[in-house]
Parts: sequence; structure tokens; C-alpha cells
Amino acid sequence: MHETKVKGILSAQNGMNIYRGCTHGCIYCDSRSRCYQMQHDFEDIEIKVNAPELLEETLRRKRKKCMIGTGAMSDPYIHLEERLGNTRKCIELIHSYGFGLAIQTKSARILRDLDLLKKINEKTKCVVQMTLTTYDEALCKIIEPNVSTTKERFEVLKIMRDNGIPTVVWLCPILPFINDTEENIMGILDYCIEAKVHGIICFGMGLTLREGNREYFYEKLDRYFPGMKDRYIKKYNFAYQLPSPNNAKLMRIFESTCKSNGIVYDIGECFDYLHKFEEKNTYEQIVIPGLI
Repeated sequence: MHETKVKGILSAQNGMNIYRGCTHGCIYCDSRSRCYQMQHDFEDIEIKVNAPELLEETLRRKRKKCMIGTGAMSDPYIHLEERLGNTRKCIELIHSYGFGLAIQTKSARILRDLDLLKKINEKTKCVVQMTLTTYDEALCKIIEPNVSTTKERFEVLKIMRDNGIPTVVWLCPILPFINDTEENIMGILDYCIEAKVHGIICFGMGLTLREGNREYFYEKLDRYFPGMKDRYIKKYNFAYQLPSPNNAKLMRIFESTCKSNGIVYDIGECFDYLHKFEEKNTYEQIVIPGLI
């Protein structure tokens, strides 16, 4: 890890990354791509030491409340968060200033902050987003080695359900010839149905590869799936988008299952929900005897 001071913390869309880099080791991670111009090793986590201070200054100046997002490029619950607590500090500020939160993670460490998530959701809206890619636990430990397993994330979703906190699942990426099966997709969807998720974001069954993450992904294919790299190159060459040959069938299953279970699956509708700030009435109605 290394520390740095940054000039800003919120993007124009009110998103933030408290850390830069990740130690979860997911073999397909797009954040490794060179287009993001990271000037350090991906596992050498950049600690934005002034992130909470900058966030407070920004929230104090904002004239209009909104949803604050985090987790898009770097998981807010990487291993270092246990010791540093910067994510918790930022969530405390979001709660104190009355903003909403849309937080994305693959880690059960988020349960440490359940108290704050509940407080935000009581006042406005807190949406917890979880990525689920692989129903098979053994496969999950290969392609997402240093993070909570899918079953552990499912348990988190159920805890959020039981505490009235809405959830959205990211069903991506689905790796061609590895987890692009009906059994895998139905296993994940069954988890989503039981956890009563609000919505599922799926851009199609497949993945994307850019310069930087492609090399890392292929290195891991050589290690864990002998012959698979050659199969990928023969099928996709160096394409950016790698759709599964089973995409059409799996998307029909995905859409029909979501529709029959009342789960939002339209991507635009899911993103609208994540960005829509909803302030709740927090006053208690006073009932005067004789006036009912």
C-alpha cells in the first residue's frame, strides 16, 4: 500500500473510489485495464488519505441531496479496510449530511457497517449492490480467490433483506466455456429470488477484455484451465466483447425468471433506481384523543 492526497473525491455523477487498486484477485477484473492509467501495481493499494476530509467538504457545499455511489472501480471493503476504516468514515459522513448511498462490493465485510446502512435507509435510501457470477463454490474460489464466496454474499443479501435494505445484484461477467451454463445462471437467480433483490443488472452473458486485464485473465486461464486460452483466442481473437455462445438462451432464461418473480432487470430502470434520491418522512404522527 501507499498513501496519496487527492484533489477531489466525487465524480460528476456523485461516485467515488476511496481506494485505488484491489486485493480480491478476480481473474477477469476490468479495473486492471491500462486505459485507466494506474501508475502503480494493481495490488499496491493507493490509500486516498484525505478522502473523508474531501467528502465532508463536498457534501457540506452541495445544495441538493443526492445518492452517493462507491465501489465501481475499487471495492470499498478490500482487506485493508478492516484496519483503516476509511469506508466507514465516509459512510458516517453520508449519513450525517443526509445523503443516500449506493454501495457495491463482493465482501461480507460490509456487515460491519450494517448499523450505518440501516440509519441511512431509515432517513433516505441505501442500496447494497453485490456481484454474483458463479454458483459453484469451488469455481468461485478460482475465479474470485480472495473475496467472500458466492454463498457468503448470498447470506449478506438475506441479512440486508431482513433489515429492509434494498439490494441490486450485478450478474457479470459470465465467462464463456466456464460458467455460461443454465445450471449456473439458475443457481444465482434462485439466490436472488430467495433474497428478494430489487433488481439484477446484466449486460449479456459474456465478458469484456481490454489491454491490461486481458493479459492477466489469459495468464490465469493457462494456470487453472489448460487449453482454454487457445480456445478463447481461436473464438474471439483480441475482441473487446466476448459474448457467450449460449447468450441468447441464457438471456431468455434470465429475463423470464426475473419477470415472473417481480425482479427489475431493465438496465436503465436499475440505474435510475440507484441514482434516484428518496427522502422519507421521519416525523411521527401525533394522535389527539377525540379528534379521530
